[in-house]
Amino acid sequence: MKVLVTGAKGQLGTDVMNELAKRGYEGIGVDVEEMDITDAAKVKEVITAAGVDAVIHCAAYTAVDAAEDNVELCRKINAEGTVNIAKVCGDLDIKLMYISTDYVFNGQGTRPWEPDDKREPLNVYGQTKYEGELAVEKYAKKFFTVRIAWVFGVNGKNFIKTMLQLAENHDALTVVDDQVGSPTYTYDLAVLLVDMISSDKYGRYHATNEGMISWYEFAVEIFRQAGIEMKVTPVSSEMYPAKAKRPSNSRMSKDKLEENGFNRLPLWQDALKRYLEIIK
Repeated sequence: MKVLVTGAKGQLGTDVMNELAKRGYEGIGVDVEEMDITDAAKVKEVITAAGVDAVIHCAAYTAVDAAEDNVELCRKINAEGTVNIAKVCGDLDIKLMYISTDYVFNGQGTRPWEPDDKREPLNVYGQTKYEGELAVEKYAKKFFTVRIAWVFGVNGKNFIKTMLQLAENHDALTVVDDQVGSPTYTYDLAVLLVDMISSDKYGRYHATNEGMISWYEFAVEIFRQAGIEMKVTPVSSEMYPAKAKRPSNSRMSKDKLEENGFNRLPLWQDALKRYLEIIK
């Protein structure tokens, strides 16, 4: 099997490329230098010439707060870029996997979101990812939409790295406890994504590590596992006004994974333990 991966240098793209290699699949990794996804002609040229069986589309504009001030750029990458890829995959009749986000929902309530729930994005980033989902559904015949949340991996920035950096010059921190969800370790996610792309179980899915927590609970466990003495105080989101509105409910139902024969990701505490061992 031959798979093209967009955003191949990012934290998820890197792990997807490694997982493809482990299984003996041919992974063709592209980033903006090799294939600017906002250039429709280039997208068509690169994907057609690659002769792949599938595309795993990890590339995205993910700076959530900055997106509020850079609406056009965010839309150009997340929505228009995805249109370009989806059209080519549809024309070539190849599989497309689109990595999306819990931000396509309104973030209210406490019930875990189901894959086919109504989408009502809260912010610019969520809106453009939603537009990307619509493009995939419109143009690609064989598609997987996989929504993830609270992502961490070896490359790039994430909440765990931020907490560990803050610990270098703080002995007390405040962390919000009224936003609940599940972390997603890109290493574990990559295994699932390659399982999925090898199948024909198309549709929308949710994929995060098992277990629901608040950011406060996540921070407490990070310091506990890292053996760092830190006083963490829970506070409300109002204490941290951000430019982009954040969902209070990022819980996502993963039942559909099992229903289609896929393995759920390991518990988030287990993922954190393995991750800390790697980044030490």
